[in-house]
Formats: sequence, structure tokens, C-alpha cells
Amino acid sequence: MTTTPRIAFLASRAAEAQAALAELQALHGRHDPDQADVLCVLGGDGFMLRTLHRYGPCGVPVYGMKLGTVGFLMNHDAREGLRERIAAAHPARLHPLEMKAVSESGASVTSLAYNEVSLLRQTRQAAHLRIHLNDRVRLDELVCDGVLVATPAGSTAYNFSAHGPILPLGSNVIALTPIAAFRPRRWRGAVLRADTVVRFEVLDPDKRPLSATADSHEVRDAVEVTVRESKEHAVTLLFDPEHNLEERIIAEQFVS
Repeated sequence: MTTTPRIAFLASRAAEAQAALAELQALHGRHDPDQADVLCVLGGDGFMLRTLHRYGPCGVPVYGMKLGTVGFLMNHDAREGLRERIAAAHPARLHPLEMKAVSESGASVTSLAYNEVSLLRQTRQAAHLRIHLNDRVRLDELVCDGVLVATPAGSTAYNFSAHGPILPLGSNVIALTPIAAFRPRRWRGAVLRADTVVRFEVLDPDKRPLSATADSHEVRDAVEVTVRESKEHAVTLLFDPEHNLEERIIAEQFVS
């Protein structure tokens, strides 16, 4: 990155984020994302995820500033000395999950997830699933409201709310976490190597339909879902040294 990086500012529709956008562009100028050295995202985690999905393939590092309701992936909103803060930021390299979902119609949909891939029942009927790991059946039948696979960066989000483990960055593992498991009642999920291929087989999809979601991209009436870490895609997030993502993941584990 150059000493005076070209910054492309991207803001959510929130009034606070739009006001910050105008202020920062007046100070640092306007640059298109495909011509920038760094993307500065103004908003919350939801807007950050949308930005990563849209601009992740550009390979440009991303620095977020919290101007939304949730900001685990963001830095504090401190606009003074922004270029210096970006230059001193710590990088975190994130690999997303790749979801391949086959629907009841036979259509196959592939999507990326930087937080998690979740499978959820569509009706009042509990979902019935069979879980394969690297083409070997590990759980013949899981009766539940749903199940998810989370990255380390996403392990503090939906996964943690579902009582899944928090995963350190760089641990090369993913979390497999059930949501309201009924059978096996005591199954609490598993921590798996990041290169594990997880395949979910939907049992009785006509009576017990299920949807699959990669971050915010949903596929309805899924009958088979395969999840693996993507080796071809990666993004670099930038964090202030005193508030880096690794520290936040550790701190989350000591919050009562």
C-alpha cells in the first residue's frame, strides 16, 4: 500500500453513515473502488458483509468504521488521522465458506459466506438431516430447527447465539453447530478442520422443507447442501492495533 493510499469510501444508507461519507470524501477525495488502494466501509456488519461479497474479488484491503447497530467487523468511528490509522492497521486474512445447494427442482446454486452457512426449517415441522464429513456419514439423523457451519470470523455471530464455540483466527478450524437439536438431544456440534467437506442430506424434504443461507443469500427447498472452505477466495480486513479482530474474539469469551 502506498504512503498516501487512494481511499474509496462506501457507506450504508443510514443518515449517520451518509454524513460521514460526505465529510470524509471532502477531506480525502473520491475514488472508485476499482481504482483504490483501500476500501473504507462506513456502516455496520451487515453492510460490511455486502461490501465483501461485492468487492472481495477486487483484492483490495478493507477498513471498516462502525456507523451502524452492529460492528464486530468494524473499527471505531474516529475520523481524525484516518490515513495514519490505515497505515498502522493490522491485517486479518479471511477465507469464506463456499456453499453449494441443490434445490428440489434440481437447480444448483453456489454462494460464498464470510460468517456462516445456515440451514433452517421452513415450516413448523422439525428438519431431519444426515451429516457427511469428507464423504463419510458421521450423523445418520439430526432432528433440529437447523444447523450451521461458521468461520472463525463468524463464530461470534449466529453461531455463538446458538451456543457454538468461539474460534480464534488462524486456527484453521470451522464450527458445526446445531440449532435446537431434538435428536440426538445431547449433541452440541463439532469443531472441524477448515478443509473438511461438510455435506447435509435433507431427509423427507417434501414434508420437512428446509432453506439454506450463505450469509444473506437464501436458497429455498434445499435437498442437499455442501459446505467447504474456499481456497480461491480471500479478503483482507484492516483493524486498529488496539482493537484488532483477534483481540475481540478473545474478549468475547470473557464476557459474562
